[in-house]
Amino acid sequence: MRLLSASLAALLAAAPLQAQHHDHAAGAPSAAYGHIRFPTSAAPEANAAFTRGVLYLHNFHYPQARAAFREAVRLDPGDAMSRWGEAMSFNWPVWNTQFADSARAALRAYAPTREERLARARTPRERLYLETVEALFAEEGSKAARDTAHLRAMERLAAAHPDDPEATAFLALALLGIRQGDRDEAAYARAADLSDAVLRGLPEHPGALHYLIHAVDDPRHAPRGLPAARAYSRVAPDAAHAQHMTSHIFVAMGMWSEVEHANEQAYRAALRIPGQPISHGTHWRVYSLLQQGRRREAAAWMDTLFTRVRRGGEPRSSVAAAAAAYVVDGEQWNAPYLQLPFDTAGMGFDASVSDFAAGYAALRRGDTDQARARLAVMAARNATPAAARGGYGETSRGNARVMEGTLRALLTHAAGDRATALAALDSAARLEESLPMAFGPPVTIKPPREAAGELLLADGRPAEARRQLELALARTPGRTPVLQALAHACTASGDHACAGRALATVRQSQARADAR
Repeated sequence: MRLLSASLAALLAAAPLQAQHHDHAAGAPSAAYGHIRFPTSAAPEANAAFTRGVLYLHNFHYPQARAAFREAVRLDPGDAMSRWGEAMSFNWPVWNTQFADSARAALRAYAPTREERLARARTPRERLYLETVEALFAEEGSKAARDTAHLRAMERLAAAHPDDPEATAFLALALLGIRQGDRDEAAYARAADLSDAVLRGLPEHPGALHYLIHAVDDPRHAPRGLPAARAYSRVAPDAAHAQHMTSHIFVAMGMWSEVEHANEQAYRAALRIPGQPISHGTHWRVYSLLQQGRRREAAAWMDTLFTRVRRGGEPRSSVAAAAAAYVVDGEQWNAPYLQLPFDTAGMGFDASVSDFAAGYAALRRGDTDQARARLAVMAARNATPAAARGGYGETSRGNARVMEGTLRALLTHAAGDRATALAALDSAARLEESLPMAFGPPVTIKPPREAAGELLLADGRPAEARRQLELALARTPGRTPVLQALAHACTASGDHACAGRALATVRQSQARADAR
């Protein structure tokens, strides 16, 4: 699964108090973020602020959650649950990000030691909740070990209180993060079942809707999440992340107009929240516009994104990915977005994304020297120890190697060695398929099965091309370049029904395409 960029993590961690002046930072929970009931032993005013904080947690609006929990602490300093919530606002499990020192400081502000904090809990249930963050932010142990301990504590809590939907929902969230930000099939399946269990009793529970979507946002399982995606956008209209989140299902099902609309709503919601970045959803919107053949609109959004990142406050990761998508899927080999408005040194995987797009574009321009130069940079980065290449994890490193292998294969093919090139693309594809499935637009920018299908088609081998393209389409449903190539392969093979189906899908998605 794709991780939240370090720059976005730093941005949101640095601005937790900026959201305190937002309209929903005090008072009763806002219906615009969903509805829950979360009774605690706190004073009524503190419980209202606490419940608002939990709503923000469920929607991944962490700075706003932290502000609400701190307001609850002010109203009832002895409340253990508000301290639990504040600590939880420093844990972003789906993005494999924790601010453990900040969480520990928040817990120590309640009482100096774990034993003293647990002793202050007013009820056995609240003690169990506090035990979950004590495990998560223990003074010793790796993040992976603490995540596992937190999951076990959440299991004990949920088993002791099966009638508590919040315990079940947060258990589902713990499962989503158990593999350090990557998809774990068994854990995700269990998280989906737990979320469904909550939704059977509370069909508009924002957390359960959110976590179900995350649990099934791959092409094989996405249809299960479609009702949740439809509901979540309605349940939490002011939550920018909620509006974007629905597009996880739409991307996995190739529903491009829905992806565009969801991220338009996310953009509008983000503008109402001080300090909220827009680039993650904007990347997905650019990608959906390109799939629809609306390159001019995609370019306008790229201009907006570049303007905002130059002004500061936007994370670089999604900017690099959006630029790469624009160049490759928009077939704009001289696009100005090849020159990013920041230095990619130390960015790890995101730098590899940028290098791949630049190398691929150079190759398509016929500039093989520039393409080889970019490949050399990618290869050197992938051979460098993790700390020196930006610290990105093994899955990201694997995907960077996929991109390296794809570009190397395309250069090999351009040099005339077709057999070696196709074998290399097959190796890159097998590596990609061995990695945890990432959500969203293709993280490898030009997936190797797709590239192989296009090369085979150009080499006059349509039957083999079709096999590769059908494998590519299974991983990226509705992806326009794959469908267009598949239509050509089917036509060349004499299967006009197959070609017709592919072209019908393209025509439907490109009903509003630019005239060319």
